[in-house]
Amino acid sequence: MDPLDLYTIAERDIELVNPMSPEKVLLAGSMLGLAPGMTVIDFGAGYAGPLVLWAREFGISGVGVEFRTACCERARKKIADAGLADRLEIVHRDASRYRFRRGGHDIAVCLGASFIWGGFGPTVRKLAQAVRPGGKIAVGEPYWNRTPVPNEYLKRLEGHPFFTEHELLRLARMEGYDFECIVRSSLDDWDRYETGNWRGLHMWLRENPKHPDRKQVIGWLRKNQEEYLRWGREYLGWAVYIMRPEPKA
Repeated sequence: MDPLDLYTIAERDIELVNPMSPEKVLLAGSMLGLAPGMTVIDFGAGYAGPLVLWAREFGISGVGVEFRTACCERARKKIADAGLADRLEIVHRDASRYRFRRGGHDIAVCLGASFIWGGFGPTVRKLAQAVRPGGKIAVGEPYWNRTPVPNEYLKRLEGHPFFTEHELLRLARMEGYDFECIVRSSLDDWDRYETGNWRGLHMWLRENPKHPDRKQVIGWLRKNQEEYLRWGREYLGWAVYIMRPEPKA
């Protein structure tokens, strides 16, 4: 089974593919200063959960760029069902190759998908190119709650470059941006997201008792459970970092 299909199975009942609640998504939108008529581009848009919430609450329009076919199909249906097809668009594309218009949006976000460009710093750099001069950006990113991190856990994370929050601030400043505010996920947010994935996998296993990929799905479920409960819940946090250009001296 393709690894992307495992995510689709796990996320069957999840609308926000990050450890965030709708309330915190709306708080992030408020901190970004979203208002009617503003345009937002969301790289790695998932099922368009934030875009739909922001369009309803703040009156924005926007585009979501998403690589997974299943995500795009579900996102477009959600947008249509919400009556927002005239304001929100989903582009099925590898975001790292998507040619956006420089300075073409009021706000640019990447929530939980900085792997698209290889980490936090390059993501800040790319989002900065997508917004008008002075425009805000937001990156949703894991961070180390505490260090040192066990080597066994680091090996299991497949090389994704995570940092402490102070290191994230330094990386943002290197790109000419400064943190304006942080919307932080709680352990409850983490638990809801992680166990929501487990629930999706369990439901699939009950529905597919003879599927040839059943052992692979069970192995992925167990791996995620063990990593989260043994290490992730203790060592890894998650937050949305809302940034604006650094103030001039």
